[in-house]
Amino acid sequence: MSAHKKALVTGGAGFIGHHLVAALLARGLEVTVLDDLSVGRRENVPPGARFIQGDVRDPEAVTVALAGADCVFHEAAVVSIRASVEGFVRDADVNLTGTLNLLQCMADSGVRKAIFASSMAVYADSERPVPLAEGATLAPISPYGIAKLAAERYWLMLCAHHGLSGTVLRYFNTYGPGQTPTPYVGVITTFINRLLRGEAPVIYGDGEQRRDFVHVDDIVSANLAALEGEAGGLTLNVGTGRATTVNEIARALVAELHPGLEPRHAPAQEGEMRNAVADVSAIRKALGWAPQRSQVDFADVVSWWRTRAK
Repeated sequence: MSAHKKALVTGGAGFIGHHLVAALLARGLEVTVLDDLSVGRRENVPPGARFIQGDVRDPEAVTVALAGADCVFHEAAVVSIRASVEGFVRDADVNLTGTLNLLQCMADSGVRKAIFASSMAVYADSERPVPLAEGATLAPISPYGIAKLAAERYWLMLCAHHGLSGTVLRYFNTYGPGQTPTPYVGVITTFINRLLRGEAPVIYGDGEQRRDFVHVDDIVSANLAALEGEAGGLTLNVGTGRATTVNEIARALVAELHPGLEPRHAPAQEGEMRNAVADVSAIRKALGWAPQRSQVDFADVVSWWRTRAK
């Protein structure tokens, strides 16, 4: 059982959010979900959660959603590095202004602990796939990363100012069942869907870019560890520390789903990092957290999509 009683999860109808909501309910918390359903789906919200359809930029909706909450998980975001290059105004409006609105509404709300979902996109790109510690150079190469970095700084500063225990979790490449397919996010989900339709995966660039793929179950467990542990004022990476190329992902999925199909290559996309691998020693030290899936294991993702393709 948790020491906390009632949680607000913004973006709780989305990919990571609905997995987190289910875990919080299982721990005995009352959970309110605030989601505008721009990407998330109403049917994702687990039974037992209170659902409010609303925008994180709307003070009235946020105030209603916060009623009685003693902890907040801010997952709501426009999650797209690629789309943020052209849509930088909307990206900043939701990801930064929406965060500021939530912070303002939390100030006198009774919330004690607040956890912010940030991203590996805040880091500078790296020529080599060396693990990035939290103190690595912060020089985002996408508007998405810029907005997330600014939101991080506001989160820690204003949580401390208002006496809240604020934590930032920097997610690396999250995968798992239940991710909404989009042209921009989730290479594993995108490849699986294309292959199930008999279409070749499309790899942007040479495919040798290296990523740290972390399962959504591990993202959820990191959030729970931050909720129950002492992580006030901390910024912590959430990943595996293991580098995997996009080519390796494509080969493994082709072999399983459509042997012999050759991936197609397209030009590299502006704003996307060459290498992004997490150093997770800080979260291990602070919270005793470690990923349960240190290697990419997409069996449950394939199974989930196969069931829905029938």
